[in-house]
Amino acid sequence: MTHTRELLSGHPIVPVIVIDDQAAARDLAAALAAGGVHCAEITLRTAEGVAALSAIADLPGFAAGAGTVLTLEHLRRCVDSGARFIVSPGLDEELVAAALEAEMAVLPGVATATEVQRAARLGLDIVKFFPADRLGGLATIAALSAPFVGMGFVPSGGVGNLNSAEYLAHPAVPAVSGSWLAPRDLIAARDWSAIERLTRDAVSAMGTP
Repeated sequence: MTHTRELLSGHPIVPVIVIDDQAAARDLAAALAAGGVHCAEITLRTAEGVAALSAIADLPGFAAGAGTVLTLEHLRRCVDSGARFIVSPGLDEELVAAALEAEMAVLPGVATATEVQRAARLGLDIVKFFPADRLGGLATIAALSAPFVGMGFVPSGGVGNLNSAEYLAHPAVPAVSGSWLAPRDLIAARDWSAIERLTRDAVSAMGTP
């Protein structure tokens, strides 16, 4: 079992967070945890991403990771910030190799059978399927999982309360990913009660106790 699969085994939903003020990070993590989700992928799409990641990396029982990791410099900063895992939108073999060398859980994005095969050759047993809704969703995951026995797929893109349970019911889907639990505008407004409510609704929709 890879670091990534072991990490995700306790986190069936991975919220994708775009945050503009690192000062909001700990309150955001508390709202997610209160709703029943104890992890977050803080994207590096904003200047505050790494600082926000650092702010929550030491929270007990909370798995903080980095998303939109595109370069080796991004990886270095994530390691220094205390990230538990990294996520990238595509499959960069050099980045994956460096992450594995650093004993970092890594979840690269794939869209084709060729990319899944390359990921398997790198020693990975779990990948991000992105953008899931544009690539055929669960039907495509089911098709890909047939030849790639043992490979796990984390769908991201178009995932929400209406389809998360269906995704998670498939044995090749250990977790789902998306931004619907903590929209950027609610984070900016510091509306923690709304985020907690959205998180509880998401947990309930997945049938997770």
